[in-house]
Amino acid sequence: MIIDFHTHIFPPEMIADRARLMPEEDWFAKLYRDPAARMASAKELIEEMDRSGVDRAVVLGFPFRSLDLCVKSNSYLAEAAGRWPGRIAGFANAPPLSPGAAAEIERCLGLGLKGIGELVPDSQGFDLADTGAVRPLAKLAEQHGVPMLIHLSEPVGHGYKGKSGTTPEKGYALARTFPGLKLVFAHWGGGLPFYELMPEVRSDLAGAYYDSAASPFLYDAKVFKVAVSILGPEKILFGSDFPLLSPLRCRREIEAAGLSAAETGAIMGGNAARILEGKSGNPA
Repeated sequence: MIIDFHTHIFPPEMIADRARLMPEEDWFAKLYRDPAARMASAKELIEEMDRSGVDRAVVLGFPFRSLDLCVKSNSYLAEAAGRWPGRIAGFANAPPLSPGAAAEIERCLGLGLKGIGELVPDSQGFDLADTGAVRPLAKLAEQHGVPMLIHLSEPVGHGYKGKSGTTPEKGYALARTFPGLKLVFAHWGGGLPFYELMPEVRSDLAGAYYDSAASPFLYDAKVFKVAVSILGPEKILFGSDFPLLSPLRCRREIEAAGLSAAETGAIMGGNAARILEGKSGNPA
């Protein structure tokens, strides 16, 4: 089974009237101000999955600063997961500093959503290293045994619209603060996997996974071979960042990476299936 662990969809009304959201949502405006920046509905995601040979997709809630917008997005993701059971798995989002964030995540998990994320501190106005800000959602994720997916960015290299100031050391601090939390660090964790060559870092990140979302825009294709040599294949998740990138393009990059069939199978879906089934957060 091929599982794309990092995709985004929006309610059709948000797609039709994106300009209305921009004045109060700086991160959304940065990503979608350009009319050519594609937004996709659940139906469009399913159509793309069929074209790309993807069996299942994790759809992530957009990191709105507004709780009301998160509620609307979360409800749409839950509706999509109900309409396409077995094909769409939704993750709920809520701005951690909002007084209603924990209640909204509880509501969504009750609706059958499978995790929390994609949290983006730069968008939602919190610091990942602030234990007080993150604790309510982290504790909910631990309690329910669901993953939390965090947007991390590289501290060096070229700039791009989605590049944030939340860099690897903050993800590492989060993992150390909540050792029981099942974490997925997006976009290769901003380079955090390479620090797992340090024994103490590897121990602290024993329960962490890394998705490859937007990898062709970030790293040479050799990243898969290098990451497997450091982490083993069991901590890596195939992610496209659809609709930014086609899942087929990202699939082909992995399939051409020179990995074994077992390694490719783990990355393309085996690891994701284990997470979504609620099995141990320790991939080791």
